[in-house]
Amino acid sequence: MKRALRRSLLWGVLFLLVAAGLAFAFWPRALPVDLGTAVTAPLRVTIDEEGETRVKDVFLVSAPLAGRSLRIGLDVGDRVLAGRSVVARIHPQDPTLLDLRSQRAAEAEVKAAEAALVLAQAELDRARAELRFAESEYARVSRLFERGTAAERSLDSARLEVSKRRAEVASAQAAIEVERFDLETAKARLITPDLARGEEDSLCCVEVLAPVSGSVLEIFQESETVVAAGTPLLEIGNPSQLEVVAELLSSDAVRAEVGAPVIIEDWGGGASLMGRIKRIEPFGFKKISALGIEEQRVKVVIDFLDAPEVWRRLGHGYRVEVRVVTWQGESVLQVPLAALFRDGPEWAVFVAEDGYASLRHLELGHINDEAAEVVSGLSEGESLILHPSDQVSPGRRILARAE
Repeated sequence: MKRALRRSLLWGVLFLLVAAGLAFAFWPRALPVDLGTAVTAPLRVTIDEEGETRVKDVFLVSAPLAGRSLRIGLDVGDRVLAGRSVVARIHPQDPTLLDLRSQRAAEAEVKAAEAALVLAQAELDRARAELRFAESEYARVSRLFERGTAAERSLDSARLEVSKRRAEVASAQAAIEVERFDLETAKARLITPDLARGEEDSLCCVEVLAPVSGSVLEIFQESETVVAAGTPLLEIGNPSQLEVVAELLSSDAVRAEVGAPVIIEDWGGGASLMGRIKRIEPFGFKKISALGIEEQRVKVVIDFLDAPEVWRRLGHGYRVEVRVVTWQGESVLQVPLAALFRDGPEWAVFVAEDGYASLRHLELGHINDEAAEVVSGLSEGESLILHPSDQVSPGRRILARAE
């Protein structure tokens, strides 16, 4: 009897131990969570985008005429003075090479011009001889007229003949000059590029002067080359007059306003720079993103508000990060974005109340990349569960995870 009772007690104790173990194993434990707090602090909503610095007024210097541009002796960054610094020199174009037929034709033109010059010289000699004869005849008639043996009409005819012969001499001399110029023209067609290059060294070239004072920003054609009229040679600007250009999505650009403050970051200096939107261009353009997505972009021009001494290390074409401020408040009740999730059509958070999770629906206002404005549904100082997982549910025991 005692033995049976002892065995029953033993089995009862074992059953209780197993039941206690199972209860302990399956009893819901407190879920470790990260906690945040609803605080009242300044809140700023911005549009973040990459930007690029540029000189406000960039002057493009182009070739004023077609020719051979000599090597530009300037380097990027060199200072130039308006109307005084020579930024480029352009020689006339070299003559083209002649093929065999053109060569023979040009040589024939030279010989024809030489023969024409000889003929013109002969015509001059004939005119001079006739002039001498007319002058001697006029002298003889004049003596006879003085003696009264010649009529006045004969004297006038002799004088007219002298004038005509003098005019013929002048015409023959002019013809010689014409033929001489024609000969030079014909010989010029035989000039080769090598001969022209040697003669051009002593000739004056077209010197292109700097249109404004500033620095050389970019040289498009540094080496000697043949250029057409209007070919870009280099760009000149004043690096101390910079602005920032950012390409915003068109949906973001409509939220920005002219005069809105801009924070300029990641420019290489220590502190952030302040700027202001100067102009939002009224037209957009398509741009393919790095992910291959076609986007509609709008250029926004930003002026620096800080003194030039603060950002003097920036130059033309430097990369910066801009944050265009679209809204800001100094005393705003806000929660971290990490605590928010969607519960159907509403925003919600889990609030930590006495070690348990409590579901709370919120009405939100402005939202940025880090926090959201709370319009209603929450009080300052309440603890919130950050990054709530699917294990968090209303009434679930929670335990703040040690940092």
